[in-house]
Amino acid sequence: MKKLTLLVAVLAASFMNAQVQDALVFLTDKEDVAASIANPISILTQDAIDRKTLQSTPIDARDVPVNEDYITQLKNSPGISVYAKSKWMNAVYVRGTQNDIEDLITAGFVSSVEFMDKSLNFRPGGTIPDKFAIENQQSRIVYNYGDAANQTTMIRADYLHEQDFTGDGMVVAVLDSGFPNVMNNPAFSSIVAEDRLLGTYDFALRQENVDGTGSHGARTFSDIGGFILDQFVGTAPEASFYLFRTEYGPTENPVEEAWWVEALERADSLGVDVVNTSLGYRAYDNAAYDHSYEDLDGQTTIGARGANHAFDKGMILVTSAGNGGSSSFPTVGTPGDSPGMLTIGAVDSDGDYVSFSSIGPTVDGRVKPDVMAQGLNAAVVSQNGTVSTGSGTSFSSPIMAGAVASLWQARPEIPNGQIMQVVRESAHLFNNPTDEMGYGIPNFEDALTILLTLGLEDQLRAEQFALYPNPVKTSVNVSFPNGVTEADVSLYNIIGEQILTVKISNVTNWINLSELGSGMYFATIKSNSKTNSFKLIKE
Repeated sequence: MKKLTLLVAVLAASFMNAQVQDALVFLTDKEDVAASIANPISILTQDAIDRKTLQSTPIDARDVPVNEDYITQLKNSPGISVYAKSKWMNAVYVRGTQNDIEDLITAGFVSSVEFMDKSLNFRPGGTIPDKFAIENQQSRIVYNYGDAANQTTMIRADYLHEQDFTGDGMVVAVLDSGFPNVMNNPAFSSIVAEDRLLGTYDFALRQENVDGTGSHGARTFSDIGGFILDQFVGTAPEASFYLFRTEYGPTENPVEEAWWVEALERADSLGVDVVNTSLGYRAYDNAAYDHSYEDLDGQTTIGARGANHAFDKGMILVTSAGNGGSSSFPTVGTPGDSPGMLTIGAVDSDGDYVSFSSIGPTVDGRVKPDVMAQGLNAAVVSQNGTVSTGSGTSFSSPIMAGAVASLWQARPEIPNGQIMQVVRESAHLFNNPTDEMGYGIPNFEDALTILLTLGLEDQLRAEQFALYPNPVKTSVNVSFPNGVTEADVSLYNIIGEQILTVKISNVTNWINLSELGSGMYFATIKSNSKTNSFKLIKE
């Protein structure tokens, strides 16, 4: 009996090793890294270099492509098929039997292997790398939004448009499942006519045609860039776009996460500013590949790791939280678990939480979703140009992505992380986030107000006098601009009578007002080169 049991175990192990598996193969090095970084135009477009320079985003070894000779050797390895590659992770997504994949570890250019079936990563011969850690006024525009009015005004994206921030000059990549009839859809006619559709690519089929499977991508695209006069306006109607198909509709497999990362890498190299992803991953056709709640820590999945790299490279990634809020697994999936991702939940037309919207927190306790937009009966444009509605966080995400692109247009030199934080801080639940709503519904009018003064406080203080504190109880201090050492301060009451005049310096820069009666006063501070006036409240 013992011999029979042992034989069965051996046969079972042999069968397991013969089954087809998916895996990431991590490579040891890259070619000509120093030379490529020294001459970045050889690996990036000028648009990408300009964006990174503007935002002080470093160009480093991650920007250097994967060694194509290594990929050729993997393709020629017995039983191995190559499906995707990632320069950021220096890895290749492969398919083959467990034995064939484990045999790759003996190749001198392979550093480690990570199976999508996580149970195999603890077997002899299978290794898993350490979790990734993030390295660091013009003419006003007034649109008739038609059916898109509610979802636009809810987040005050209309205010951005009125200030002429409509996405002009910003580049948005839409990663989705299919974009049929985009060239002929009237909602995108201005984008096509104005050469603002910069490129397309299908990473699953390796072709430029992105019709894909289904029309999901075309509909999400409409919520960003769509425009039909007096019927529909997206939230970034004057942006430029890349459309990338990364989703293969008939099946669910982690290779889609690898294609998605590959698309992010191409987007970064092309100078894309904002990426919208109305996709999410947790459960797969092969249950052994499923992500557990513990996996969704923002560092573990292929998608989360890729998103973290993309954030580090300076882009803003916006993604749907998922539609599992009412399911047995209600939490946000990947890549929405990434700390480098702006993850969007869904509300109804009144701004109330919709039960299908996936919730937080992440397993490590972070707030997700980040913010909310309309996702129940959101206005969209179908592939034939008809304005209709759609429900899901798939649509709240692009509504938000377009608004973010239009906001960033106002201050494109501000780094991505600060833009994302401004959006969070403008939301109505920022001080009291919830598992369902995250930080709540952003107000892009408030966000623009914050953004336009962001980083300017020190500059203003260097160039102008300032009074503090205000209101004042006893003494008021004066901050001097650069190069000024003395000034005269005059104080007037509300009927214009001068009640005080005093000379101060940048050393003795305070004035005792303890004997002054409560009320409002006007102060003038004058030097040889500068004069500033202030309203001062005495308590």
